[in-house]
Amino acid sequence: MLLNQLREITGIQDPLVLREALKAADGDLTEAVEILTEGQPKESDQETSDCAAEPSYCEGSVVDQEQPTSTVDSVPHNQADLQKCIPLAIQQFPATDAILMESHAPLNAAQESSVAESKNRSKRKRCEVWGESLSRNGWKRTDAWPVGMKNIGNTCWFSAVIQSLFHLPEFRHLVLSYFLPNSVLENCESRSKKRNIAFMQELQYLFALMLGTVQKCVDPTAALELLRGAFRSPDEQQQDVSEFTHKLLDWLEDAFQMAVNVNCPQEKSENPMVQLFYGTFLTEGIHEGKTFSKIETFGQYPLQVNGYKNLNECLEGAMVEGETESPPSDQSVKYGQERWFTKLPPVLTFELSRFEFNQSLGQPEKIHSKLEFSQVIYMDRFLHSNKELIQARREEIKKLTDRMALLQQKLERYMRYGSGAGRFPLRDMLLYVLEFASTKPTPAEPHVKGHTSGMPPVHSRGIVIQTTENDEDAVASSYPEPVDGLYQFPWDPVEIPEYPAPRGVTEDEMSLVMTCLQRWRKEVEQDIQGLQDSIALLEETIELMYVDPSLHQVPYHLHAVLVHEGQANAGHYWAYIYNPPRKSWLKYNDISVTEASWEELERDSFGGLKNASAYCLMYIDEVLFRCAAVENNGYIRREVEALSAELQHYIQEHNWRVEQEMAEWEEEQSCKMAQIEESESSVDSQYLSTDSGQEQSSLSEHGVCALSSEHATIAKDQTAQAIANTADVYEKNGVEAALVEAFHEEYSRLYLLSKETPTPQNDPRLQHVLVYLLQNDAPKRVVERTLLEQFADKNLSFDERSISIMKVARAKLKGIGPDDINMEDYRKWHEDYSLFRKVSVYLLTGLELYQNEKYCEALTYLVYAYQSNMTLLSKGPNRGVDEALIALYRRKCLLKLNDAAATLFESRNQVNVAEGISHLNELIIPCMQLIMSNDMSKDDLDAIEVMRSRWCSYLGKDMDEDLQLKLGDLLPRLLDCSAEGVVLKEPPKIRPNSPYDLCSRFAAVMESIHRASTVTVS
Repeated sequence: MLLNQLREITGIQDPLVLREALKAADGDLTEAVEILTEGQPKESDQETSDCAAEPSYCEGSVVDQEQPTSTVDSVPHNQADLQKCIPLAIQQFPATDAILMESHAPLNAAQESSVAESKNRSKRKRCEVWGESLSRNGWKRTDAWPVGMKNIGNTCWFSAVIQSLFHLPEFRHLVLSYFLPNSVLENCESRSKKRNIAFMQELQYLFALMLGTVQKCVDPTAALELLRGAFRSPDEQQQDVSEFTHKLLDWLEDAFQMAVNVNCPQEKSENPMVQLFYGTFLTEGIHEGKTFSKIETFGQYPLQVNGYKNLNECLEGAMVEGETESPPSDQSVKYGQERWFTKLPPVLTFELSRFEFNQSLGQPEKIHSKLEFSQVIYMDRFLHSNKELIQARREEIKKLTDRMALLQQKLERYMRYGSGAGRFPLRDMLLYVLEFASTKPTPAEPHVKGHTSGMPPVHSRGIVIQTTENDEDAVASSYPEPVDGLYQFPWDPVEIPEYPAPRGVTEDEMSLVMTCLQRWRKEVEQDIQGLQDSIALLEETIELMYVDPSLHQVPYHLHAVLVHEGQANAGHYWAYIYNPPRKSWLKYNDISVTEASWEELERDSFGGLKNASAYCLMYIDEVLFRCAAVENNGYIRREVEALSAELQHYIQEHNWRVEQEMAEWEEEQSCKMAQIEESESSVDSQYLSTDSGQEQSSLSEHGVCALSSEHATIAKDQTAQAIANTADVYEKNGVEAALVEAFHEEYSRLYLLSKETPTPQNDPRLQHVLVYLLQNDAPKRVVERTLLEQFADKNLSFDERSISIMKVARAKLKGIGPDDINMEDYRKWHEDYSLFRKVSVYLLTGLELYQNEKYCEALTYLVYAYQSNMTLLSKGPNRGVDEALIALYRRKCLLKLNDAAATLFESRNQVNVAEGISHLNELIIPCMQLIMSNDMSKDDLDAIEVMRSRWCSYLGKDMDEDLQLKLGDLLPRLLDCSAEGVVLKEPPKIRPNSPYDLCSRFAAVMESIHRASTVTVS
């Protein structure tokens, strides 16, 4: 019985507690054990482990029937034939925020409330990720809370842009009210126009669902399928936000122009998309001595980030270009230009250029520099109507800037004084000379060797009292300690003092020198303070130059911030959007919609701290801002009622289908819970009895199913894309043929992927379990069943085609019996892959922590990664990760920690010494013993010898008795080679099979560490 198993595993005897845990886990024994042993689900800190908790699901039925015949045999192994089978889907990285559309029942309210972010991040006020909710009812939308959007394979860019536009009331109304007469539709022959109309209709359906769905997220597949055709290159599947927005606005503009042409042919100014998103600017300038002027239209205004501190500086740099140059003739000619906005659109979008091409590396790189922006900006200073005023202000600012640069140069001469390569602050140099002049010479002691007074000789030294800039006294130096009698200088006619000091100086000379030095130092300090005050005043004057009521007449309010996290070639997008009814910011991260603070937005958007930064800023004018502000939470009901009858019917049909699916799922769960209740009723009578062999077998196969189901969930997006590519086959030949086609296509793609040459920044095994199996020559039946199980995953219930294929795949799985496949062998392969992902997460987490100088935490992860990886590598060279890489950074962490512990020990402070010894006992010594218990490399041996030598060097040194005792206690264990009884602190638990993108994280971390040079121990 499950309750008996749970009782034996956890040691908990209370049947009520056991029953509640099983109910909370939907009968999943593994999940129930985790609930009882950990007390509550925990969400790992994203900045340390980047690993989200994933509930596992398994139907509980044993998969025991037939596999489709000749599925893998018929797959072409010819490279050209295989290439034809590769889908146009995204092949770089799987989606980072895959939705778990079916999981377990929720825990009680107390447990839910305990799932919070770490104390260093702002607390969420809603469920952090709806797709990870523990119940099917967790799909249900609450009140009028905004909905998220599924990531169906590298489509976070689509979600970020569409959410930003949908929450513009004016744009939403335009899309939902779009209509074309039948006459226009019938006469439309252009392929691009037909595509644009089809996209407009799909966008209408998507917006309608975002208003009226009962679910917490919507599926944008239909609209995305049309968009994907516009991006022909496979490399373009991870889309650039600005590129997609350009194309989206172009399509929408063309679609609305068709509606405008019905009444006003070719009148582009009447196009609502043009009116909403497009403005004009005037460019004036001088080129080769000739003046020019032209008016241009803009939609998204590009801004350079490099070299600027804030958005206003970016705009200033973009509006004014060029400078005055002097040709050979005496007459100076201006080269340059100025731009002035002549018309600003209601929606003002800025593209922040955060990518540049590195010519030396031959690849794009992301710019991570910090750029600040505010919630309200005033555009008056960039308008043509204020040209004369702003030009005058700019001229004043230029003069002030030039003056400030001159003062900075003068200040630099004080702060970096000298003529050689090494320069120092003049103030400090005078202080040092003053200290030297005040040092009294050591008295001669010709009879040191015969000294017998019992007291060692003491060298006297004067004390210099320094005055700070505020004329406050502070002691600059202290008396030296007495000279130990054991270390005596040999007698020399010219005695060398222990401390440098002037010799042969009269009191008058000394008085004159001291007076001059003190006066000079005071003068220098006054000069420096004066320069600093002047520079600060100039900076303040420049900052206040545009703080003028007359230049605060055209405000624009920040509506949305589109954020990119990652590198130039891979990453993830999300959006922060202001919600006027709630007067708060919301974070739209694929399916997740959560409340956010302005501080969190700053941290993720300004850049400079990590790989995340704003990529696109969307501001709206005062009119749109006020219209949005008057909306309340009842706007959804009103807008749904105002929709066309067709869209209202579409919403009703969708919601009815969702409710039906939920009802079917609840019925399945009730049957499952009935089995649990039946098992519970016999607990007392069977408590002392052993479980039957049949139940043990069932439990074992349940575990196999759970692991392979988790791996299927990880690859859900890739499988869904393979199904989506069989639309034509499904329509023509039916569901059976579609499954065979999808199976062939996915196997072909993964087979090619497994043959790719790996790079330091890319490990294809992380992308899919099948790549791992193929690279390690897993049995054919294991490969076939694993791939078939991908198509039988219940999370693929996106549409009718997916559901039909899923049902056929499940039927074929049931036909696979024990004679067809060794389930124990199957289980071991999936356990190995699960362990491989766990090792990868441990390694990446350890490397990230190492780069953040958190060496204690990093070492724990790296040690566990190495030990687990040894288990994998014992079965084959491709089973685990790079052993040398783990060993290298494990060694680096050890050396860093050992140095830190030794420094703490040397401080002789009781608290510091205790902390250093704690590092040794809990981390350094256990890790050294583990290393020595295995086959050691020469580098590891050298590192251990360096660490031991550091501690042995303290022997014989003068130290307190307490420190000597502690050192005597440490050294035997430090020199002990035995690994018996080694206990190393276990790192925080992780879920290696969580459906998040390890690939992009792996690429970012590896790219970062391979730029650093390797440290070898001599």
